[in-house]
Amino acid sequence: MGKPMKEHLPFAMAWWHNLCAAGTDMFGRETADKSFGTVKGTMEHARAKVDAGFEFMKKLGIRYFCFHDVDLVPEMDNIKETNRCLDVISDYILEKMQQTGIRCLWGTANLFSNPCFMNGAGSSNSADVFCFAAAQIKKALDITVKLGGKGYVFWGGREGYETLLNTDVKFELENIARLMHLAVAYGRSIGFTGDFYIEPKPKEPMKHQYDFDAATAIGFLRQYGLDKDFKLNIEANHATLAGHTFQHELRIAAINGMLGSIDANQGDYLLGWDTDEFPFNVYETTMCMYEVLKNGGLTGGFNFDAKNRRPSYTAEDMFHAYILGMDSFALGLLKAAKLIEDGRIDAFIEERYQSYRSGIGARIRSGDVTLEELADYAEMLGAPELPGSGSQEYLEGIINTLIFG
Repeated sequence: MGKPMKEHLPFAMAWWHNLCAAGTDMFGRETADKSFGTVKGTMEHARAKVDAGFEFMKKLGIRYFCFHDVDLVPEMDNIKETNRCLDVISDYILEKMQQTGIRCLWGTANLFSNPCFMNGAGSSNSADVFCFAAAQIKKALDITVKLGGKGYVFWGGREGYETLLNTDVKFELENIARLMHLAVAYGRSIGFTGDFYIEPKPKEPMKHQYDFDAATAIGFLRQYGLDKDFKLNIEANHATLAGHTFQHELRIAAINGMLGSIDANQGDYLLGWDTDEFPFNVYETTMCMYEVLKNGGLTGGFNFDAKNRRPSYTAEDMFHAYILGMDSFALGLLKAAKLIEDGRIDAFIEERYQSYRSGIGARIRSGDVTLEELADYAEMLGAPELPGSGSQEYLEGIINTLIFG
C-alpha cells in the first residue's frame, strides 16, 4: 500500500517487561534472571539493562523503546537522588541511541508502584502525594524530551476508587485534569512537540478506574479541555477487560481523531486480569491493522507491552516472544491490506446505508427536516419494511477466505 513494512509497523520494546519483569506473580518469586550479571538495585544493574536492551533491539531490528522512570534506575530514598540517577542513565542511553539510531517512542512516570500512590496520583486525597506525582512527571518529561521521545503517556494505574463511601469523584476528576494541564504546560515550555496520551484501562488494580475505556477517556479529555493535546494509547488486553474488542476501541479512538499509539499485546479470554501476552491471534492483528490502515497510520507506534509467560524464562524465550509478536502483526498487516484492496466489505457497508443518500434519508443527514415531518412520513408508510440483512456470516467468510485462502 505504498510504504515499506517498517513504516507501517514502528515496533517498540517495553523496558519494564523485557528488561525488568522476571516472572514474579502473587504466588511465586522470580523464574527468569534479569540481573544481566550484576546486582539488582544498583546503577551498575541500570547500565547493564541499557546494554542488554540495545543489544536486544539491534539484533531484532526494533527501532524504538518505551520506558517508565523507575524502569531505568532504582527508586532511591528521596526524589532528588532518583533524579540524579536518571540524569546519569539517560546520558548513557543517549550515547547508545546515537551509536545505533534506535529512538524513544514514548516515556512515562510510574505513579502506581510506590506505596504513596495507594489512592492514585492526581486522584490522591493527599496534596503532598499530588506534588510528588508532579515532580515525577516533570522529570519523566525532561528525560523524554532529552531522548527525543515522540509521545508521553499517562497510564492511571491507580486513578480510581474502591468505594464511594470515602470518595469525592468530581474532586478527583478535576485534580487529575489539573495535573494533566500542568504537564502539558510544562512539556510545551521545554520544547516537547509530540502527543500526550491516555491509556484506557477498565480495572486492576482499582475496582473503578476513571479511564475505563476509549469513550470514557475521550469524554474526560473533552470535558476538561485536554483534547487538543491528547490522543489515546490503546492496549488490546485493556480493551477486552472493558468488555470490548480491540477493534472497537481502535475504531472509537479513530473516528474521534484520537488514535495515537498502540500497546501490542493480547489477553486470555478465560482470565479476568491483565495477562499481557505476546500477540499471536492473527484475527486480532488483522483487524487491528485494518483500523490502522483506515486511519492513515499512527502518530505513535506499536509498543510490545507484553511479557513472557512465567515458565518461559530463558533469554531465547525473550527473542522468540518478540519474533512471535512482530510476525503476527506483519501477517495482520498483509491480510488487512488484502481486505481493503478486495473491497467487498467497504462496498457492503456503503450499500447498507444507501437509504440515507436520497429522499427522506438525505434530508435527515442534511438536517433539513423536523420531527413533525418525520412523524408524518412514518404515518404515510404505515409500517416500515425490515432493514436489509446485515449478512454477518457472509462478511466473516470473506475474512476467513482472505486470511487462509
